[in-house]
Amino acid sequence: MTIREKLEAEEDGRLSKFGARSFLSRRENAEEPCPIRTEYMRDRDRIIYSKAFRRLKHKTQVFISPEGDHYRTRLTHTLEVVQISRTIARALLLNEDLTEAIALGHDLGHTPFGHAGENALDELCSLGFKHNEQSLRIVEKLEKDGKGLNLTCDVRDGIVCHTGDKKADTLEGQIVHFADRIAYINHDIDDSIRADILKESDIPDDISDVLGKSHSKRIDTMVRDVVEFGLKNNKIGMSGTVHESMSALRKFMFENVYTNPLAKGEEQKGVDIIKWLYEYFAKDIARLPEDFKSIADRDGSERAVCDYVSGMTDRYAVFVYSDIVIPKGFAVKIKSN
Repeated sequence: MTIREKLEAEEDGRLSKFGARSFLSRRENAEEPCPIRTEYMRDRDRIIYSKAFRRLKHKTQVFISPEGDHYRTRLTHTLEVVQISRTIARALLLNEDLTEAIALGHDLGHTPFGHAGENALDELCSLGFKHNEQSLRIVEKLEKDGKGLNLTCDVRDGIVCHTGDKKADTLEGQIVHFADRIAYINHDIDDSIRADILKESDIPDDISDVLGKSHSKRIDTMVRDVVEFGLKNNKIGMSGTVHESMSALRKFMFENVYTNPLAKGEEQKGVDIIKWLYEYFAKDIARLPEDFKSIADRDGSERAVCDYVSGMTDRYAVFVYSDIVIPKGFAVKIKSN
């Protein structure tokens, strides 16, 4: 018996009847099993080693290029979603490896400059742009020189369904949907307090009385509620009181942070850069890097331009824009005698 088979047997005996079994998972293109890792473990590793995952460290969460070292990026957000997802999955005896893989891959398709960049590309591209759909496209068609990562169906489903109205087919995927929201609402409050945009006392009492009056207490309340709801109902969700308070807190954040001129003062500049880059490359796809020209041949020029611009980090988008637009100084080579 291989190590993988022992892990699969242990997994089958430990998980609840509602948990996804890795040995039942399927890939679009069948592969020989790994002797050490389960299929969901392999998916996790493939995402971590992907180029798109590495780029998350230089993509905006809320604040564009913050000067402080402790503000979240898209990468640190992802890691917080992983932690919350695994905590909930473990408590409910669901598959932690599956939740981890989905959580690690859920935001691979995010644009530079946060959701403002996503909205800009959605307006520019006639095909539309949603970051969850782009995350799926990355793992299916862009990574590994267009071959994709050949992830299991359960992981791909969880990635594309982490946001929006469609529920993931697995409970593990549904956990990531809630963990994503729990993570970003709370860490965005934390970052906003650090940036002197909010004070803890600004949060309305009717919300704090339910969720708690600190970062850790709010997360603890929400995570406990998802776990208790799951144990009671054998499905993923929240109690009415906590869900209503979380929704009210999210609305509070939109009104006070996500549309706050102080927090978003530089955002329009990022949007302008994305629009300029998109139009520049769309006018002549010969300007695209070679690997994106092959994507244009396969999937159309508009999609290739969208892939290229959306995949940029904040600083790379600024670099490419500056390299094209800003005149370079004339360099004179001094001849030696």
